[in-house]
Amino acid sequence: MASWNSIPLEISYEVVGWIAFASWSISFYPQLILNFRRKSVVGLNFDFVLLNLTKHSSYMIYNVCLYFSPFVQKQYFDTYGDKEMLPVAANDVAFSIHAVVMTALTLFQIFIYERGPQKVSRLAVGIVVVVWSFVAICFFIALPSQSWLWLITIFNSIQVFMTCVKYIPQAKMNFTRKSTVGWSIGNILLDFTGGVANYLQMVIQSIDQNSWVNFYGNIGKTLLSLISIFFDILFMFQHYVLYPEKKASKSLEAGEDSNEPLIDPSHEHV
Repeated sequence: MASWNSIPLEISYEVVGWIAFASWSISFYPQLILNFRRKSVVGLNFDFVLLNLTKHSSYMIYNVCLYFSPFVQKQYFDTYGDKEMLPVAANDVAFSIHAVVMTALTLFQIFIYERGPQKVSRLAVGIVVVVWSFVAICFFIALPSQSWLWLITIFNSIQVFMTCVKYIPQAKMNFTRKSTVGWSIGNILLDFTGGVANYLQMVIQSIDQNSWVNFYGNIGKTLLSLISIFFDILFMFQHYVLYPEKKASKSLEAGEDSNEPLIDPSHEHV
């Protein structure tokens, strides 16, 4: 396993990594607090929460296995070379475990608070069922040859896919309602900070090792940062430019339906 060549870069890597961890971890709380204060989850898209839970669960499995399992680590070094560093840091593991817990709490709030007529769509449920069925099939494929690195790479690919699709329901809902009321902008600002810091952490490691295998050796982490940053910018544009709070409030007071489902009622999951 490779070691750091520069102490300042190693320190910078750790500092930036924990900045990403802190930003992403704290980003869950503004939405939880907003829901608690309002005693309502109106404005929060349920599909987003369900897809987000699948995403973070997949990411947690990938991080935990690669960071703790000597069998997976051996297969990683056999594939990419024993001079390379593991692309998963302690803050990645801590974040992903925390993310699963916080997302589960948000899902719990959906059950206990005012939620209006919105329901989880059949499309979202279908995506989740297909994803976990696919994981089960991959497990039995990997079992005979003990291809655990390949299996956790599947989990990493799943979390990237879920990151691509999870934001779409919320973005579309904001557009339909012409409002971001009920959707915490604090979550987005902190998520944006975490995404930038996460990407910077990978750059620092690559500069120190004079190798960019860190990016394609953990393509999930690379795409995770870029995709998250893109959608964060989109949500900030919606919140501050398209639907500022005062304008959105006037629209809702004028009688617009703030709880319009994302999917046509004929496609909703009862």
